[in-house]
Amino acid sequence: MKRFVIIALAILAGSLSAAQDAPPREISITAKRFEFTPNQITLKRGEPVTLHVWALDRSHGFYQKDLKIDLDLSPDHESVVTITPDTAGHFVAICDHFCGSGHGNMKMVINVE
Repeated sequence: MKRFVIIALAILAGSLSAAQDAPPREISITAKRFEFTPNQITLKRGEPVTLHVWALDRSHGFYQKDLKIDLDLSPDHESVVTITPDTAGHFVAICDHFCGSGHGNMKMVINVE
């Protein structure tokens, strides 16, 4: 029995180490008047994720204070940020560059479980 426990612990330790060494999950987001696509994503607390954000039509911003995201977006240029959320919750990212009459409604929900 003792041998089984030692083997099981060794397998668990190896899988945890492999998970920590895995490259960050990658998510693509596009911005255009007056929306982000997708408009909602779900992340796991403690799991690194790289966001690739593109503006399709004009300059936009992608800002979320609590997750420390602050990107300036310009057409046909990829902006990239890697984050590791440490708090569970619902966070709203906004466009912080005025982009027209619907600018105030340009939001995206980031859920962290």
